[in-house]
Amino acid sequence: MQHIKRGYRGLSLLFNLNWDRILYLTTIAVALLAGGFIGSL
Repeated sequence: MQHIKRGYRGLSLLFNLNWDRILYLTTIAVALLAGGFIGSL
């Protein structure tokens, strides 16, 4: 059980450190998809 808690805590720490990068990459991906959709019309 402690191993699971440690893994969750480590994953949570990584997410907290990198949430802005994840948001940045997600925004770029959404923009590319939207541009591709609009370009195909």
